[in-house]
Amino acid sequence: MRTSQFHLQTRKETPADAELVSHRLMIRTGMLSRLGSGLYTWTPLGLKVLRNVEKIIREEMDRTGCLEMIMPTIQPAELWQETQRWEKYGSLLLKIKDRAGRDFCYGPTHEEVITDFARKEIKSYKQLPITFYQIQSKFRDEIRPRFGVMRAREFLMKDAYSFHLSTDCLKETYATIHQTYCNIFERIGLTFRPVEADSGEIGGTGSHEFHALADSGEDAIAYSTESNYAANIEKCEVLAPTQSRKEATQELSIVDTPNKKSIQDVANFLSVSPKKLVKTLLVEGVDGPVALVLRGDHELNEIKANNLPQVASPFTMLDDEAIVKLAGCDAGSIGIKDLNCEIIIDRAVEIMSDFVTGANENDKHLTGVNWDRDAKFARVADLRNAKAGDKSPDGKGTIKIARGIEVGHIFQLGDTYTKSMNAVVLNEQGKAQTMTMGCYGIGVSRVVAAAIEQNHDEKGIVWPQQIAPFTVAILPMNMAKSERVKQVANDLYNELKQAGVAVIIDDRKIRPGVMFADAELIGTPHQITIGDRALDDGEVEYKSRKEMQNTRIKQADIISHLMGLLNS
Repeated sequence: MRTSQFHLQTRKETPADAELVSHRLMIRTGMLSRLGSGLYTWTPLGLKVLRNVEKIIREEMDRTGCLEMIMPTIQPAELWQETQRWEKYGSLLLKIKDRAGRDFCYGPTHEEVITDFARKEIKSYKQLPITFYQIQSKFRDEIRPRFGVMRAREFLMKDAYSFHLSTDCLKETYATIHQTYCNIFERIGLTFRPVEADSGEIGGTGSHEFHALADSGEDAIAYSTESNYAANIEKCEVLAPTQSRKEATQELSIVDTPNKKSIQDVANFLSVSPKKLVKTLLVEGVDGPVALVLRGDHELNEIKANNLPQVASPFTMLDDEAIVKLAGCDAGSIGIKDLNCEIIIDRAVEIMSDFVTGANENDKHLTGVNWDRDAKFARVADLRNAKAGDKSPDGKGTIKIARGIEVGHIFQLGDTYTKSMNAVVLNEQGKAQTMTMGCYGIGVSRVVAAAIEQNHDEKGIVWPQQIAPFTVAILPMNMAKSERVKQVANDLYNELKQAGVAVIIDDRKIRPGVMFADAELIGTPHQITIGDRALDDGEVEYKSRKEMQNTRIKQADIISHLMGLLNS
């Protein structure tokens, strides 16, 4: 490709709302053009990267025997009503009507559509197992689109769906796709971790997320210092303490804590550690309010809490009025003594003694509180987020916390959709049997942003070779004035093109400084500078975008040198 024939529009300025490095660099390189909130046009430069990611995904998915297809982006409401997700999916679902007033939505995902396809097309167990996939645009009406394509409303996704006769067969395919995803992300050049995850709105049982590790990641992941264990912070189990509860040594006392609302305020006022306090959170329950009790320095894990059978879904905290009605005080003074509702405590709270809690009276707390003597609980559960230093759930090492960008998610759906949509096949006995199902997604456009988050410097993007828009950039100095430079540059360009290399030659009439700055900003992995001074010695200059060191290479050796680097 010649820059004179290509749309290359780099910028020095970035929008004020571009918080992430990937967003800023995708705008500065001209990969993206903003159309509206959370809506972006991918320019020819950006599309080249997308297509390279897609190519890797297709190759690996096809290698496992998955079958590519394409499904409509617009989906009829009837399918979503069958699975009861028309209302449940919430405001993320963009609902529209056609000219006849019939309800449709712009697909945020395709479980309903593929299940409808399967129940029409798959009739016998002999057709199973089978896995279909597509690479296609999705739309989710994010309340606050941000971070460029990292959290856009419209995005490109690879979604796959497998159908089986048994759970064991589903697990085999799930394991195969898990490995396929590892292969995909390794080829793309991401530093990543697969982690245990919650199934969320998609549903089902087993679930893993694939996270590209980056300080800018929205998600916290927990991993072991001594094993391969890794989980989303929302999924990471916190083991029960091994020590037992100590005997009470203090009498129950009520103390004034004027205007002390937070755990830290009360701890400072009473000169105790937050670890000696418990906090009581009141939430909506299935059969009335439920109190969730945690140690003062711990954070509630809402996913874990929402999975408790006593807690209503969706997870909802009691409002101020309901708190006063139940506890007789404001939120900052809620306590466990004489609290008229079911009390569920965290594992760490079970072993506490002589602790501090609210007195259910404004600006007052109780000290010397002990279980059984002063209050009772109905159940002990894992309620909190894991912290660095906790024991790993697999018993090996301790937990560390890192930030991650979710780039893939796989689910064992079971019969979550096939049962409600009556997707059955005839089994070996000739009887109708509900199929079981898996679901596997990769955020293609998000992968591009994640790659930039992991591969950049102060000059711009440092693309992994596998997904770079161009792998080699030819930078001729004063090409318009030097016939020799022009001839050598064009010959090298043509040879690389014939060899199948994605090469770009900068034939614009611009200053060398601008040419170098654009090549570094765009992040082309291998850069060849051709100038009269080096040609006088029969050489050209090679620079790796990653190492940023210039090396003189004999003109006759440059092709073999480049091909060696590209094939390594």
